Amino acid sequence: VQLQASGGGLVQAGGSLNLSCAASGRTVSSYHMGWFRQAPGKEREFVGSVTWSGESTNYADSVKGRFTISRDNAKNTVYLQMNSLKPEDTAVYYCAANLYFRITATSPVNYWGQGTLVTVSS
Repeated sequence: VQLQASGGGLVQAGGSLNLSCAASGRTVSSYHMGWFRQAPGKEREFVGSVTWSGESTNYADSVKGRFTISRDNAKNTVYLQMNSLKPEDTAVYYCAANLYFRITATSPVNYWGQGTLVTVSS
């Protein structure tokens, strides 16, 4: 599975961005999908994830209520809608996929995409 994240950019605090993660190589309709981020000088951290069916999502406390993950299995794509962005959301955002295990902050990840940079100015 190859994952291609896009949609990053520069936005002012309080603004919104919608990231996309397009999968290729095989259909990801049976994969659990997730998003992580890595800020400069910090370790990569879990942002949120969605189950293969799209019925269940979970989020890090730092983004709960502001970020929403969704998926369109027909398009083989997962989205991360980010609202009310804060400067501390500045990071490189990565998408991830697991075939068997739901993605959490501590689960292993089978596939990583390349990152897309999100910069939030104050």
